Amino acid sequence: MKEQFTTNVINLKSYSISESDKIILMYSKEKGLIKGVAKGIKKTTSKLGGRMDLLVANKMMLNKGRNLDTICQAEALNTFFNLRSDINKLMYAMYCCEIVTNFGTENDPNSEEIFNLFYTFLDEISKSQTIEQTMLNVIRFQLKIMDITGYSLELDNCVKCLKKPEDDEIYFSIEQGGILCKDCSANISKKTKIPHRIKEFLNTLLKEDFIVHTRYDDLATERICDICINLLRNYIEYYSPKRFKSAQILESIR
Repeated sequence: MKEQFTTNVINLKSYSISESDKIILMYSKEKGLIKGVAKGIKKTTSKLGGRMDLLVANKMMLNKGRNLDTICQAEALNTFFNLRSDINKLMYAMYCCEIVTNFGTENDPNSEEIFNLFYTFLDEISKSQTIEQTMLNVIRFQLKIMDITGYSLELDNCVKCLKKPEDDEIYFSIEQGGILCKDCSANISKKTKIPHRIKEFLNTLLKEDFIVHTRYDDLATERICDICINLLRNYIEYYSPKRFKSAQILESIR
């Protein structure tokens, strides 16, 4: 008898392997990245149907295979339906999906935390009412996924002297992993000057729980959010173990 297991997953990618079958790449709550064969998924009679679409959360039963598991059953937990009715939401969600794909691993020790974060992000962005709300959720996700995976930004004190910057001249360094004061930035060639309010904005979103409403939810403009998303995108791409393919997607919605 084949060994079966059940896990909650979010679909990340799919690959065709025959006229009727696909391989689905998923992020699971218990096992991190997993792949499963969805047999007959392309047939109109398939029982799996839309539950194998990308960015759908399922409770899934799989048969354990020697090299590849087989998907037996899937019960939709959340289709995040409103993502698909807004091109901005969908493109930002696909970008964050690629972050999970690039930084996630098989048997990921942080699987539950990453799964819960990604699920919450998709749910919140699906419910967003404005472009600013959508972008704020992207920034939260960027900050927190890097924190979980060990690449958290230092946004309190200068990463070199470990002191809190005393003036408004603050720099951000991708290579150093955080902010630099004026003096310590002198010998760093690659850096970006950022306003104090941007530093405080990012630091607040990093420290607060994902769904906590901060004062920045009411103050942040689309322009400010765009600056932050791209600042963090460059940071994430620098540390990514895999090349990003979604840069052009983000450029298309700016």
